[in-house]
Amino acid sequence: MKKYISILVAMAMAQGISAQTGKPFIHDPSTIQECDGKYYTFGTGQGGLSSEDGWTWDMDAVRPGGGAAPDVLKIGDRYLVAYGATGGGLGGGHNGRILTMWNKTLDPNSPDFKYTEPIQVADTDGNEDCDAIDPGMLLDPTTGRLWLCYGTYFGFIRLVELDPKTGKRVEGNEAINIAIDCEATDLIYRDGWYYLLGTHGTCCDGVNSTYNIVVGRSRNVTGPYIDNVGRSMLEGGGRMVIAAHERVTGPGHFGRIVEEEGVEKMSCHFEADFDQGGYSVLGIRPLLWKNGWPEAGDPFHEGTYSIISERRGYALELAVDFTRIESGRRFWFRRDSNQPVTPIDMQKLEDVKDSWPSGDIAVRCGDNMVRPHQRWTITAVPDVGGYLGQPYYKIEIEGTHRALAATADCEVTSVENFTAAPEQLWRIDQLIDGTFRIMPKKVPGTDRKLALVSIADSTPTLAEFDFNSDNSKWRLK
Repeated sequence: MKKYISILVAMAMAQGISAQTGKPFIHDPSTIQECDGKYYTFGTGQGGLSSEDGWTWDMDAVRPGGGAAPDVLKIGDRYLVAYGATGGGLGGGHNGRILTMWNKTLDPNSPDFKYTEPIQVADTDGNEDCDAIDPGMLLDPTTGRLWLCYGTYFGFIRLVELDPKTGKRVEGNEAINIAIDCEATDLIYRDGWYYLLGTHGTCCDGVNSTYNIVVGRSRNVTGPYIDNVGRSMLEGGGRMVIAAHERVTGPGHFGRIVEEEGVEKMSCHFEADFDQGGYSVLGIRPLLWKNGWPEAGDPFHEGTYSIISERRGYALELAVDFTRIESGRRFWFRRDSNQPVTPIDMQKLEDVKDSWPSGDIAVRCGDNMVRPHQRWTITAVPDVGGYLGQPYYKIEIEGTHRALAATADCEVTSVENFTAAPEQLWRIDQLIDGTFRIMPKKVPGTDRKLALVSIADSTPTLAEFDFNSDNSKWRLK
């Protein structure tokens, strides 16, 4: 099985990561929640997925009640689950019900694992202009009020208020229409704005699904939700967040995960992953914020890069002597116009590697000249685990096995051969501004969580990550 998974990882990385590894098969996933050191997400039907590391998933999560498209929200020390009992055309009709229930834990092996009896918080009769299915929840961080949105293409998307202590609908609360032409909606809050994420397009058509996720925003949770060109979501508006790309189609059911300041991910399903037989799978992408709008980052691609410090624009490099390219000095104003122009070859590894010392070689930052000592090949490493949405990577000088590694004194060096030791494995997170955080899986001799930083123009080291400092950010070119 490990060999099979390794082959799948290698195939996926050739195109960029599409989905997770293991058994990531799910439809209509809830926002991913962490519980007692594990990640959980639930889908249509009674089950869901769990993962120890956020990369390898198994189909062993437990949720009673069946139905469709649940959402999960942690409130205090409990988890509130909302789901659609019917609706969406299930069973041949659009008469739907939204139910909520609580649990102290999401771990089915815990002695505290026990769901409460479900409570109905919304319903539709099949004849009105709404379909009670696909709930999404928001606990407003500014007021502590709990909101639930629901609905499908059958009619309006509606918003109701729930009691965050009981999960029941607030007495006397009337549903508010907030959008049309979408389904599988979710609400999030950021920097004074409420964002309504909706899934647009055709559902449940596998590789031919046109599902995509769009967004509008409002200063008020009750709307109106307006897109980037001023169109209301009650008129079918919505700015694109993610659509089909590469070998996946039909992204739907948005969820936001804030790991820490500057590091955010979005979850969804892809209706069809071409590398996974066209089945619906869990997708996780970096979540970027551009001019106040959420946007999915790209799946990370293996390749050879210059690793550029945001601090100054210098490149991470081996601390070796600079080797000149012998071509003579050429000035345009001295050129004989009758002489032909011939290209000059880039410097190659074989031109310089014999001048490099053996053993560990220190690393530094210097002017980016696109030279062999500055070119790093980044490759996924199978069978060593991962983190939320991605595997660990090795970072080697192109054409060699010389690998970037963390040291016991919280510095970085390059070792002559990659061994897959934890200090040679790296997580690469795209940050909300599009730059990257580069972090070793383990720093020898400490449990501190340290990242690659540039503490001076030419001095890389390991230190606490600070999203508000360009020292902690890198670009891969």
